[in-house]
Amino acid sequence: MAAPGYSRRSILTMPLLAAARRPNVVFILVDDLRWDELRCTAHPFASTPNADRLAREGALFANAFAVTPLCSPSRANFLTGLYTHRHGITDNTSRAAQSHRLDTWPGRLHANGYETAFIGKWHMGNDDSPRPGFDHWVSFPGQGECIDPVLNVNGREANYRGYITDLLTGHATAFIDRQTADKPFCLYLSHKAIHPNVVQQDDGSVAGSISGVDGFIPADRHKRLYEGERLPRRASFGKSPRGKPALERRIGDLPPLGIDTVTPDDAILNRMRMMKAVDESLGRIRAALEKRRLLDETLLIFTSDHGYFYGEHGLGAERRLAYEETIRIPLLMRYPKRIRAGTRIQPFALSIDIAPTVLEVAGVSGSGRMDGRSLAPLFASATGKWRDDFLIEYYSDTVFPRMLKMGYRAVRNQRWKYIQYQDLEGCDELYNLENDSFEMTNLIRAPQAQGVLSRMRDRLHALRENAPRG
Repeated sequence: MAAPGYSRRSILTMPLLAAARRPNVVFILVDDLRWDELRCTAHPFASTPNADRLAREGALFANAFAVTPLCSPSRANFLTGLYTHRHGITDNTSRAAQSHRLDTWPGRLHANGYETAFIGKWHMGNDDSPRPGFDHWVSFPGQGECIDPVLNVNGREANYRGYITDLLTGHATAFIDRQTADKPFCLYLSHKAIHPNVVQQDDGSVAGSISGVDGFIPADRHKRLYEGERLPRRASFGKSPRGKPALERRIGDLPPLGIDTVTPDDAILNRMRMMKAVDESLGRIRAALEKRRLLDETLLIFTSDHGYFYGEHGLGAERRLAYEETIRIPLLMRYPKRIRAGTRIQPFALSIDIAPTVLEVAGVSGSGRMDGRSLAPLFASATGKWRDDFLIEYYSDTVFPRMLKMGYRAVRNQRWKYIQYQDLEGCDELYNLENDSFEMTNLIRAPQAQGVLSRMRDRLHALRENAPRG
């Protein structure tokens, strides 16, 4: 089926001059960045001037979500436009072979005349070899290293000196510097930051601190940034879960969730310091585009694979759960030919929407149904009917003992969220987000909520079984 606004004939016969006018695409993915960690998304002191400028000059999606809040599945969601149960990258174990077979939107752009580059963290197994559909490839095994990493550049590994965010940015700007207006290009820049410095095994387990202060390594120039600042806290911070049987379980020697299990302040500040280098990277990318006079010819997208817990419900690095802190993500876009400066978009936008959005804006069609839908109609104020709800899913893994048997399916709409655990009896959760935005009161057994619960169960089943478009 042809992309909206284009007939199959027009795409197949598009002359080279028209192809040259197709937008370039720069997609920037941050690791573990919460939706509320930018100044433009209301953080009180985050220094993110380049992200803020992107929001001023383009669109800020105020209700953007990851449909699976875990690294590897989320990356496949972004690349394919498919829900996790459809693309099959269900956890962080080694799924390298399967990831070589994914039908990705950069691959479709490549097949339609785009010069394509992947730079950064692939993270579907430890295999860092080039994937199909990319003319230029820079990556590293698994999680990579913050300092002096080994990078695989077009199939050849070499040692590099420096900070990983700066090195990846250097490769990205070098790719942009080689571009001309004669052929559109696609740059997919996937940062290691702001993930901690850990070593991933093939079974998905990690060696090193994934939540402690030492795991998050900022660039030397940022190590004293934010000293003396007071961190904002949500109402659920440090509160022991009540009415959440899945989180109240006693598991081995693990301490009960509460104030003693929150993410340490210094770890949060170091994450923010790592993010400062990412924001500087965004500025360098913008400058490289401006230098080549390509900025206004480029669809520029900035987002995150999922969020992170800072101690809400006593949670820290577990992040896989369906609460707002981990499923909500920042999403910014700039493309002045289609997006008016200062646009703020309220309807739901999902990680699976990136693929169809890019393909529509680029005028590229392809075979195979996607579960996401193009966000392009939201660029204008009149959108008509949009999605009312969406599916969230997570498949249990063994990296965090507290997450054992915690696989779930969930549905969220504007008012309600229902979480159905797949391996735990009597642990489901239901929240009225209008009255309980911090998800502290589970209404699963409340008599007045049983009608809503029945409807949410039916809707979850429909979304999971049919995965309708959007």
